Amino acid sequence: MASCGVLLYVLGVCVFAGKAHCFVELVCDNQSSGQFDHQSMLNCVIIPTQGTEDVNIQVVFWRNTKIKDPVLVFNSNEIKPKSGYKFAESSWNKTNMNVSLLITSTKVENEGEYTCYVITDSGEARSKTRLSVTAKYDEPKVTLIKKIDIPNADKALICTASGGYPLGQIRWFDNANTEWTKGAKLKVKKMDNGLLELSSKLPLWPASTFPEYTCVVYNSSGQKEHESVIKLDAPDDAKESPTQEYIYEVSDSKASANTSSIVAPILVIGSLIVGLLLALLIYRRRANQVRRPSATPFLDPHMKSPTEDPDV
Repeated sequence: MASCGVLLYVLGVCVFAGKAHCFVELVCDNQSSGQFDHQSMLNCVIIPTQGTEDVNIQVVFWRNTKIKDPVLVFNSNEIKPKSGYKFAESSWNKTNMNVSLLITSTKVENEGEYTCYVITDSGEARSKTRLSVTAKYDEPKVTLIKKIDIPNADKALICTASGGYPLGQIRWFDNANTEWTKGAKLKVKKMDNGLLELSSKLPLWPASTFPEYTCVVYNSSGQKEHESVIKLDAPDDAKESPTQEYIYEVSDSKASANTSSIVAPILVIGSLIVGLLLALLIYRRRANQVRRPSATPFLDPHMKSPTEDPDV
């Protein structure tokens, strides 16, 4: 009730002062940005005009337009701040023209438009400023699930990043840096502290699955914050589908072992073939020698030689 009374008093004085001459101006930054769980400051300074000097402040009134009660009031030489708010200068007094507001630990609910009213012995003024709250997303976590309810897809990747604000985005890339974000579905969950949790689900189709995927988290300004890489194992049915191509990572030791296992059978088979060819060649040579006719014909021992003289 007291704060409502102060507000009515301030508004009444402002209406009256609007008809009188005002020799002060209140200048505030149009926009301020605060980081979650850190201090944030809304800068506002009273500037005397027309050579006015020795200005004394009578009332300062800070209000967040989303909240009914003021967050800080100075009236009758007494400062009444709401928890988590105070003047930016700890030794502030009524002659200090810096009436900036300090938020000690910024939360999402602190975001919004603020109005500052001041009443001095040289006139009154008011101005508005706005606070934007940001929070960086945590490192994303990527998991592989094998049972999904998406037709024609047997697997899916889920990338989750939490603790960020405002709304960011998750994008997917394969090992060739080709983007697959259009095929993913993003879900946004508001946490108890007002921060956001992003969860992106990317279906994996059997005909277009790659060995490596990267989940990249971007903030609301499109700036990259984190990324996480997941490497997929070779499919279980790779041996049963020789027409389908897969990519594997093979270490040097495995490569040499595979080479040895292939070369050894080839050497054995080659040796057998050479041996069979040699045996066949020897056999054919021996057969030819048996069939060759003699240079001297075989004669009957009772027959006379044609060179012998019958009269001898």
